[in-house]
Amino acid sequence: MIVKTLLAALVAGLIAGVFMTGAQELRVIPLILHAEEFEGQEPAADPATPQADHQHSSSFEGGKILDGVLAALSPITPAYAHEGEHEEGGIMFGMSRFSGTLLANLVAGAGFALLLAGISLVANHPVTFANGVYWGACGWLAVHLLPAIGLPPELPGFPAAELQDRQLWWIATILFSGAGLYLLALRPELLAKIAGLVLIALPHIYGAPQPLDISSSVPAVLGAEFAVAALATTLAFWLVLGTVLGFINDRFLKA
Repeated sequence: MIVKTLLAALVAGLIAGVFMTGAQELRVIPLILHAEEFEGQEPAADPATPQADHQHSSSFEGGKILDGVLAALSPITPAYAHEGEHEEGGIMFGMSRFSGTLLANLVAGAGFALLLAGISLVANHPVTFANGVYWGACGWLAVHLLPAIGLPPELPGFPAAELQDRQLWWIATILFSGAGLYLLALRPELLAKIAGLVLIALPHIYGAPQPLDISSSVPAVLGAEFAVAALATTLAFWLVLGTVLGFINDRFLKA
């Protein structure tokens, strides 16, 4: 039973990863390409103009590391795809931008599906076609939307705090959010629900690490469009993941 559940999760994750790649190609990747046009530009003289900025340096130096971590753990920001596109051999093991994005999303999709299936087994609440959307929505809330309140998806060239500080806060927020959502959704006790709300709020009360200088060569409106597009595509990813996983569980595991 456990083996079948994990195999079903792998299949659902791969399907969701392919879907995610298509969704990113439609909206997210074009915004990244547009943002690349502003990289390396000198700061505008008038800070009131949309392109008033300070060229980002410290966080961008660790951009490849951050992009790799985010690519492996979360499809929320595929900004890694812009790295090395014009270098000989492609961006990842000689692959093209599209191939690298597809591979990262397949790995992320499989990983998130296995995580979702594992949690459902431990919680003794199987993912079904009827509740798959809710499982997917909770995954999106824990991994994407709630962390994005403090650290929204960022385009290349946007200012950011120290890489390690952001990573620690992001991971802690996911853990606290996941535990809080579990208490809210799956535990009937009033005290558990109150504890769930407290857990969800704690990382935001502490506060996400923020850069000292928030100016950027990338227009703010472009960054806002990217954040909305990234969150929308990841929402679709998680809904597809939960629904497909639930369908496979109902169709094949109960046969």
